[in-house]
Amino acid sequence: MAHIKAGSIRKGMYILFKNKPFQVVKTDFMSPGKGSAFMRCKLKDVVSGTVQDFTYKSTESVEELDIQSREMQFLYAGAGEVVFMDGRTFEQVGVPRSLLVDQVELLTPEITCYIIFYDGEALGVTLPPKVSLKVVTAHEAASGNTMGQARKMVELETGMQVSAPVFVKTDDVLVIDTATKQYVSRGS
Repeated sequence: MAHIKAGSIRKGMYILFKNKPFQVVKTDFMSPGKGSAFMRCKLKDVVSGTVQDFTYKSTESVEELDIQSREMQFLYAGAGEVVFMDGRTFEQVGVPRSLLVDQVELLTPEITCYIIFYDGEALGVTLPPKVSLKVVTAHEAASGNTMGQARKMVELETGMQVSAPVFVKTDDVLVIDTATKQYVSRGS
């Protein structure tokens, strides 16, 4: 673990705050004309997911966590955990479902994700920016439904429902943005 000055804190870093690991979600460096500079940070508790604001003086020392990121393959989702496997060592790791929040419905067998570890414990899961999912149910669009963009709800192979253009049919493959969970394009 390295100590850094608070003025060097950047978005995406992991720091130790109140003896718990936090991810820096947002930073705002302020340098008033009078007085010392300070860094406003929005910190996300990686265990509970709560977000809080904290202000550091720019000269304060902050402990940056030594985080490891491992590329792993999704195997299956259980009741309380999601299981991933390291493709090189075949080691299986159970990640609490709470770390994925509502992204479990974007996971398909053999999708590759990055698991973030601290002290041997999983802190987070980073999905690829886009995933391809097959449409299992796509009802015919109602005629005259063309105010703005013509859209309809379709069900994907993972059970997730997404709004897609009316030309999408059953068995089509769609590209979905993992951040917004919205239709991007038709896949191949």
